[in-house]
Amino acid sequence: MTQFTPHHVIDSISSSHRAHNFSVPVDHFPSVPVYEPHSEDNFSLRYWFDAKHYSEGGPVIILASGETRGEDRLPFLEHGILSMLAEATGGLAVILEHRYYGRSFPVPDLSAENMRFLSTEQALADTAYFAQHVQFPGLEHVNLTAPNVPYIIYGGSYAGAFAAFARKLYPDLFWGAIASSAVTEAIVDYWEYYEAARLFSPGDCAVTTQKLTHVVDNILLGRDETSKQLLKQAFGLEELRDDDFANVLSRGISGLQASNWDPEEDDSDFAFYCSSISSADILFASSRSLAPVAKQLLRAGGYETEVDVLTNRMLNYIGYIRAHLREDLRTYCKNKNVNECYSSRGTHNRTTLDQGMGRSWGYQTCTQWGYFQTGSGVPSDQLPLISRLIDLNFTTIHCREAFNITKPPDVESINKLGGLNFRYPRVAFIDGAADPWRAATPHRIGLPQRVSTTSEPFILIDHGVHHWDENNLRPKSISIGLPPPSVAAAQSQIISFVQAWLEVWKEQTANGPEEDVPSEL
Repeated sequence: MTQFTPHHVIDSISSSHRAHNFSVPVDHFPSVPVYEPHSEDNFSLRYWFDAKHYSEGGPVIILASGETRGEDRLPFLEHGILSMLAEATGGLAVILEHRYYGRSFPVPDLSAENMRFLSTEQALADTAYFAQHVQFPGLEHVNLTAPNVPYIIYGGSYAGAFAAFARKLYPDLFWGAIASSAVTEAIVDYWEYYEAARLFSPGDCAVTTQKLTHVVDNILLGRDETSKQLLKQAFGLEELRDDDFANVLSRGISGLQASNWDPEEDDSDFAFYCSSISSADILFASSRSLAPVAKQLLRAGGYETEVDVLTNRMLNYIGYIRAHLREDLRTYCKNKNVNECYSSRGTHNRTTLDQGMGRSWGYQTCTQWGYFQTGSGVPSDQLPLISRLIDLNFTTIHCREAFNITKPPDVESINKLGGLNFRYPRVAFIDGAADPWRAATPHRIGLPQRVSTTSEPFILIDHGVHHWDENNLRPKSISIGLPPPSVAAAQSQIISFVQAWLEVWKEQTANGPEEDVPSEL
């Protein structure tokens, strides 16, 4: 779910923001059986903070880093929404790393048994404990703990839902929450991840992808072994099993989430893919000679009447995949063959701490969150954008191989905290209209519209994708038309309603609690 900030950007920022450590209990719930055997130990959570905008009486604004290392969120602290809010409110800006990510590990390795302390509930308790006990270096003389000062928690994607849950579970500690692209509904078969691409892809990218995927499925699920082998050979992937082959072919249409208005964050691959398969011209010289093969495959896949229209698009599809194949085998798959590079099986036995976010987030999907993105779940009267061979059995291979988990995730443990109809005073939902994760948020298409109020802001960013509101340009950057008007408007509203929330805090602190009176934004 996470978008990764380029390393050169992170390196330049992390040099000016030092990581600190804060000790929290390994196990906040010593009576809950799922965490047995229990632990009475503590471990260190990393955090970063910036006090340059802080003034006495200002809030503490925590950005939950979610399912990635904290360094990946530093741009938000340096010049993004965290910095913007701190400047507007005289606040102290904080990034708090999630247990089992970055360097915040309570265990020596990530063996299946050692994963038991990784749950959303434990991580939420970490955040509450932090708010109650933290002393910021250089500010030890100031009591900046909750509930003595207002805490605002912000998050995007998983961390967005996390922020909303923190406000609901610990309302005395977190005065408000901003939930950006917040996936408050855990879903086992999340085939709807691709609905945003179907509805919002440029030109005929989605329609062409549906047709070419249908061709692939008709061949792979058919009985013509000769056509099946020819199909794999055309893409240079003849070594792969059928489902692994289909999975590799899904990489292009899966790239919408990485699109971003921020030039430093924007990944161009989705645009490259869509422009490739939408073109009526042959774009890859290396695939031109495969025109007879492409026509043969289209006929074998049931599209004989559209051979003239789809041939060059199929050739561009082949060219796109082959271009990535060459690059992958030169870089992160160097000295590996195609099967070793792309197989989903037999690759989940590493237990060291230095392997990034994949194993930890994989465990969370297997135990609580789901979000297995399938083609098989697409309704039978709709052509999928990825192969129907990508089913729940395929997308849960890591659950069985890495953790010996064979039952579905306990999504109810999450949905009882939130769900699609989640609402709570001083919880804001900010979503992108074209976000692949929108179907798991309160902005899901088809749900009743909500009126956005100061108490419960509800903002949809036109053309927006995944937590676009968190980004901002670097100071003194010169970029015409950026941020886009819809993003700038959302950020302006965020600052306004947080300032209003803090005014309520001041009034209630002075006069005693009063009921929030919603007013339209």
